[in-house]
Amino acid sequence: MPVDAQGLDLPAKPGVYLFKRNDERVMYVGKATVLRDRIRSYFSKNPDRAMIPLLVEEADYVDCIVTQNPSEALMLERQLIRKHKPNYNSLLKDDKSYPFIAITNEEFPRILYTRHPPTDAKIWGPFPDVGAAKRVIQVLRYEFGIRDKDCKGKDGCMARHIGLCKGPCHDPDGYPSIVKAVTSVLDGDARLLIESLQKEMDGASQRMAFENAAKIRDMIAAIHKTLSQQIIHSRFYQDCDAIGFSSHGDIGTVVILHTKEGVIQGQVQYPLIHRGDIMESIALVLSEHYASRRPPRTLLLPTPVTGWIEHWLTERRKGSVDIRVPQRGELAKLRAMADSNARIHAERNAKKKSGSLEQMAADDAAKLLGLDSLNYIVCFDMAQLQGDERVGASVALRNGRPLKDEYRTYKVKTNAHDDLRMMREVIERWIRKQENWPDLVLLDGGETHLNMMTDLLNELGLSNSIRYAALAKKEETLHRPEEESIILDQRGRLFIHARDEAHRFVNRFHRKRRARTAIADPLEAVPGLGAKKLQSLLRHFGGRKGIEHATVKDLVAAPGIGPALAERIKEYLQR
Repeated sequence: MPVDAQGLDLPAKPGVYLFKRNDERVMYVGKATVLRDRIRSYFSKNPDRAMIPLLVEEADYVDCIVTQNPSEALMLERQLIRKHKPNYNSLLKDDKSYPFIAITNEEFPRILYTRHPPTDAKIWGPFPDVGAAKRVIQVLRYEFGIRDKDCKGKDGCMARHIGLCKGPCHDPDGYPSIVKAVTSVLDGDARLLIESLQKEMDGASQRMAFENAAKIRDMIAAIHKTLSQQIIHSRFYQDCDAIGFSSHGDIGTVVILHTKEGVIQGQVQYPLIHRGDIMESIALVLSEHYASRRPPRTLLLPTPVTGWIEHWLTERRKGSVDIRVPQRGELAKLRAMADSNARIHAERNAKKKSGSLEQMAADDAAKLLGLDSLNYIVCFDMAQLQGDERVGASVALRNGRPLKDEYRTYKVKTNAHDDLRMMREVIERWIRKQENWPDLVLLDGGETHLNMMTDLLNELGLSNSIRYAALAKKEETLHRPEEESIILDQRGRLFIHARDEAHRFVNRFHRKRRARTAIADPLEAVPGLGAKKLQSLLRHFGGRKGIEHATVKDLVAAPGIGPALAERIKEYLQR
């Protein structure tokens, strides 16, 4: 039942609120400076977002967690969204935080690739392209010898002997200059390093060492891709980030263009599941992006955000952050450039994900059941109308996508008139024709269907060969043998899709059968008299009345009608 606004009693304090169902499923997570006032806005006559009436209708109650200040609420909201993956929240595609390159604050600093950099370290990132970031560290260690492990200055480590470390046991006096050079490269001054690598690549090509030249070429590409490159100059771009946004359906992309000292330094793109609220999607990315890095002096946004994000950014920077939505001038052009980049990435992501969204659904479903993979599913459903036209169907999904070549329809051959016995017959016929078992057999039904499948597999000696489950429509509950039932959330969307596809397919077959029966001639009930022979009779006798008045001798004279069939036809007509 919908949330009762009258029964809410929330404090006038900052914190996080959760819209929940009675089964404890979290539908939405939000944060507020004043919880009581924020929740009241969800019950106004003119809600500011289209999803709010649906959320209030679907949720059963509102829970809250009070925090000391809005900044803590923001961090807690981020953690709870990652944990519960609510249907009505925008979600980052990657549950994990993006990695950083860090140089530690030690007597002999180390270079690290980490998702959780030390608080006193110098950091660069985050880097959505994980592979490129790792290759950059490899290049820097190879070229400069900066250390990556705390070797405590012990002599003779493997890294030193192969030339990857020039740390305290090699040349402690010269090590600070190494750290300074690596820091300069990570800050964007990679010109000398790239020139050195290009000369090395040219030399390798001249020696016909093409494999080595290709490796160096890949190193240069990684540096270009990961490190800050000077692209566009403007006296307006002093210390500001421009945020761009674009979406295709529920696939969204947020792009952040970094600028410093009049130069666009580079960009980071965050793919996400977009729930229709641009401000919420952007706020989610801002809280992720600046959680481990200092915000810029100026932030250019496509839409205004609420005061709590400005306050949090100010705390993160330890100084004021000027948040703007520019409409004209150089800053507006920079903002428009961020949108253009977001649009390109969103289109690219949409094309990529059109083929892999289904695989993501299959992977999520496998994780939900604790399996390594769930790439091949077969789902069964049945249909009948008052005992007539009793039919079944099975659909197959490979990597989350419909496998139409393996769709099958069945006419029930026994006298069974209840769904359980009908489904048992159909599944048994399917089993006897299989050579390989799917990762999961899914039944449209509840616990009784699950028990029927258990009995059938025990009788056939296949109880340990086939994994199976039943999906009940009520609360979308997945029943499994000797396991707790699961009320499905977003991670179980593959099972719901398979069940709905089987339902659609069997109903289509059922409608086709009913339509065929409605226009069928009663004479088709005569054994051996199919549609073609009936047409031959109708043409020979000029219509149905001619057949009714024909003798057995007359019927035998018709093409394709033998004496035995003629006798059956005459007997049927007389009866």
